[in-house]
Formats: sequence, C-alpha cells, structure tokens
Amino acid sequence: MTASPVRNFRQDTRAWLEENCPPGARGSGPSPWGSSKVELDPDARVWLERMAGRGWTVPTWPREYGGAELTRDQYTVLIEELKRIGARTPLTGRGVNYIGPTILELGTDDQKRRWLPGIARGEGGWAMGYSEPGAGSDLASLSLRAVRDGDHYVLNGRKIWTSDAMESDYIFVLARTDPDLPKHQGISLILVDMDQPGVQVRPIRLISGASPFNETLFEDAVASVSDVIGGVNRGWTAGKRLLQFERSTHAGINISGSQGGRSSESRLPEKLKRCVPLRDGRIADPALRARLIRHEQNVHAQRLTQRRTIEELQARAPGFASSAVKLTGALNQQEADELLVCALGTQGVGWEGDGYAADEIEATRDWLRQKSLTIAGGTKEVQLNIVAKRVLGLPD
Repeated sequence: MTASPVRNFRQDTRAWLEENCPPGARGSGPSPWGSSKVELDPDARVWLERMAGRGWTVPTWPREYGGAELTRDQYTVLIEELKRIGARTPLTGRGVNYIGPTILELGTDDQKRRWLPGIARGEGGWAMGYSEPGAGSDLASLSLRAVRDGDHYVLNGRKIWTSDAMESDYIFVLARTDPDLPKHQGISLILVDMDQPGVQVRPIRLISGASPFNETLFEDAVASVSDVIGGVNRGWTAGKRLLQFERSTHAGINISGSQGGRSSESRLPEKLKRCVPLRDGRIADPALRARLIRHEQNVHAQRLTQRRTIEELQARAPGFASSAVKLTGALNQQEADELLVCALGTQGVGWEGDGYAADEIEATRDWLRQKSLTIAGGTKEVQLNIVAKRVLGLPD
C-alpha cells in the first residue's frame, strides 16, 4: 500500500476504535478465548461482537471465513492503533491462534466452512491434546488410539497437561490411526467434541491450589471422519505445523491469528524505581542499573526481531524462526521478573501475608509463574534444537 491509503486506513481505524472499544475492554486484563463455560463481562462481550463483526478478531483471514483480508501494512496499523488506546485482544486462545490457522492452511474447503466462521466469532473454547503420560518431548510415542467405525473414529486413551480442558468445548488431538506404521506415521490430527460421555476431564491440582492443567480420558469417545485435519495418517506433519502457530503466538508473530505484534512496552524501569533507592532520579545501585540496561537492550532487540520477522512473512504462517523469537521473549520476561524480585529484597519472597503489599505478592507469584515460559509451548532445549537444525543447518 502507498502512504496515502495507509494513512487513510489509520485514520478510519483510529476513529472506529475510539468510538467502539468500551472502557472495560481497555487496559490490562484477561481476553475471551471462546469458551461457552466462561461468563464474559458485558464490555468484553460487546468488544468481541463488534470486532468479530468487522472481521478484526482474525484480521488476515479471508472474509468468507470471518476475517477482514487485511494486508500486512493494514494489519500493522491495526495492531499499532489497538496498542495506542490500550485495547485488549478481543479474542485469544487455541481456537483463533492454533487450530484455526491450521485449518485455514491444511483443511478442506468443507472443514474451513464448518469451523472457521465460528472460531472467528469465539464460539467454542479449544483444548490441545498432544502430551500423554508416556509421550511428552518424544511426542511420536503417543498411544491414544483412533479406530475407524463407519463415519466415525472411536478414541481410547488419555492425554495429560491439557490446559483449560475443564472449560473447553472442543479439543484437537493427535491420535494413532494406524499402529502398524512407523511411529512418526500412522498419526492423525482429529477434532473432538468434548461434550460427550466418552470424554472425562480430571483436574491436576498444583502446589498453588489452582488446577489449570488436566488429565483428559477418552473411553469410546467419537469423532467424525470429516474432522481429520491434513489427511489420515498425516497428523505428524499437520501437528508440527500447528506447533509453529503455537510458538509464533508465544513469540508475538502469529499474524494468522490474533496475537501478532502485541508485545507491550517494558514497565520494568518504573517498577524498579518504586522499590529501590534513587540518586538524581536514577537507580542508585550501579550493578542493578547495569543489569537493567542490558535487559532493556535485549528487550529492544527482541522487539526489532519480532517486527522484522512479521514484515518478512511471505506466507500466512511463520517458519522455524518462531522458535528463536519465542525463546528470547521467554528469557527476557524471566529476567525482568528476576530483576524485580531481587530489587524487592526480602519483600520479594512473600507468597501471602499481612507483611507484604499486594504488588509485592504479585511480583513474587509472577516470578514463580513465569518459570514455566521456557517449558510451555516447547521447552528451551527443544527450541534450541529446532534453531540449530532448521535455521542454522547444523548436523544432528
């Protein structure tokens, strides 16, 4: 697009967002992810409906599937204008960011028509059924069986660490459809309705008392033959493609979903200044100041890499570079939490209690919670292996 059309699009977008983004959909807070079992506050619901009506929950998708067919330049403008007013993502989750883009790329025309418009409107929350008790990093060792019976597959087995399964309406699973083939073959990516007697969800209680993860059991659960994505026994290829969408979402470069380019400005300097001694308006401790400077340099480099990766995308899906951007983003966030907890000193080790302020408890819990960033979406070691093999071309 030339400068004038981009400028006109920005003006129109800015005016529409200012008029249509409710106050309750601005600032920090959770975004809807499509679950019918989670009640939305009124502003979040209005924001979702308005953005979906404009095709802006999935801005780059074709209009026939609920998108707006925005160009790369238009998409960039939309993200910038959403950030400018502090608007929250109207719709997030595994539907719009993981399985939706996968169906868009690998699904049949019928699958696209049946699934994508509803995903774009946030009609149904999705869980991810990959890991099993005996198949984590070695995912190809999975044992969930899917046996064809007429127009359906009958599923038996279990998945573990299925985030949000207790509130999900659907789950996409990798299942073994041909046990006689080598383990990387004979696997299919299948969409399953969770509202059926054959699917049971058991929450896994964490040390914090929360249960975001679950064990999901399939006992003669059924799935339609028409809901195999990417072809029967071709699930390893389809499943890996979906993982690229997952990692690119974590990295903030998934322009096929709703998350590309949404990393916010660093608030670490102002947080540190509130809890450490200052001299002439600067952090007095030179060692802490040096660590902060290095961190901010890394964050800036991360953002530039993120932006360059988005600008260089020629297809709808990022490639293996998403692993590098995902990993560096996770490490930067962990370093930020580490710096803040160190600056708080003994006030940075409280889980609860009257002796700690709310923001101090939040800092401690964030520091602990963000340790999972180098595990979720693929471990640090897995990402490094992908970069070494697929980006740098190093031998096994």
